[in-house]
Amino acid sequence: MTPWLTVIGIGDDGLEGLGAASRTLVDNAEVLVGGDRHLAMLGGHPAERLGWRFPLDPLIDDLKARRGKRVVVLATGDPMSYGIGTTLCRHLDIAEMRLIPTPSAFALACGRLGWPRHTVETLTLHGRPLEILNGWLQPGGRLLLLSHDGTTPAKVARLLAGRGFGGSPMTVLAHMGGPAEARHDALARNWPEGDTPDLNTIAVELVADAGAIVHARVPGLPDAAFVNDGQLTKREVRAATLAALMPMAGQLLWDVGAGSGSVAIEWLRAAPNTRALAVEHKPERLALIAGNAAALGVPRLDIVEGTAPGALAGLDGPDAIFVGGGLTAESLFEACWPVLRPGGRMVANAVTVEGERVLLAWRDAVGGDLTRIAVSRAEPVGPFSGWRPLMPVTQWAAVKR
Repeated sequence: MTPWLTVIGIGDDGLEGLGAASRTLVDNAEVLVGGDRHLAMLGGHPAERLGWRFPLDPLIDDLKARRGKRVVVLATGDPMSYGIGTTLCRHLDIAEMRLIPTPSAFALACGRLGWPRHTVETLTLHGRPLEILNGWLQPGGRLLLLSHDGTTPAKVARLLAGRGFGGSPMTVLAHMGGPAEARHDALARNWPEGDTPDLNTIAVELVADAGAIVHARVPGLPDAAFVNDGQLTKREVRAATLAALMPMAGQLLWDVGAGSGSVAIEWLRAAPNTRALAVEHKPERLALIAGNAAALGVPRLDIVEGTAPGALAGLDGPDAIFVGGGLTAESLFEACWPVLRPGGRMVANAVTVEGERVLLAWRDAVGGDLTRIAVSRAEPVGPFSGWRPLMPVTQWAAVKR
């Protein structure tokens, strides 16, 4: 197939920064696509012009309608680094496309700061919740952040200060590579109010203040990290549960009877590009789940209100299922196991005799392992300490062969 659509990365230096081949593709384009800033670089080019529209679906349809014409999409930096290239690749065959990157904002920022690229966590805040930062706040970490607009640096600074990282040095690099390039430096707690140029990238060296609450990304967060009404999978059991669920990149978890959402949240934190659906029937818990997800850096958690098994109908097929509540609901297993993908993991915890009977029946039906988890914690007994046991948990875990 002959490529008809070309995606060209362009820097703030405009057309002058393009190589000869890219410039020829632009000069001969019949249709040019880009943001206002990109299209303004083209002067009196005679091609038809299409600007960004959100949502992008109508624009994708417009591009498909021009299949066979010479279409050029102009994108900032590397189109495959949080860029339009990734979206187009979901809708078009790669054989129909050419992708020609220029240095990304991340590459330019690393060059300006002397940071090795592999030592830096890169995130985008463009059109995404600011709370995703909460998942990456660890002393000694380095973050590079694509801003949504000129208000983003001040918002990031306030979030850092509010989470106990006000002493973190911040650098904002605006219009990198162009004639208007500028740099601004300050500690997060001292960052001035007011906007910076919309085209900016934020660099942060994370420094924790005294008393900052810091969480690792490995499963087993402290129970106190979750606001809850008592319906919470306790830390030690949660860590064992996540180990059995085996979070893997790009996979989807159903957390059935989510309670405070702790298992789904830790699943999302444990591996990149994961998805999770938290299914909960009590309305008052939905806000708890959403608040916990935002506070722990995974606002992308999808929350489904309803009672299983009915609420599971029509959901995307899962790679893993955790049943934490509603274990004894009729036909729950029949709603879960058949739609679990091959190689998928299903885990369920029980604290009642009735729940254990259900787990025994499930093991008899498809196999798997049963484990008894008994945890005791040291607590004050007068002037001394003694062991106070938590309710023992019976866990069933199975892999669908």
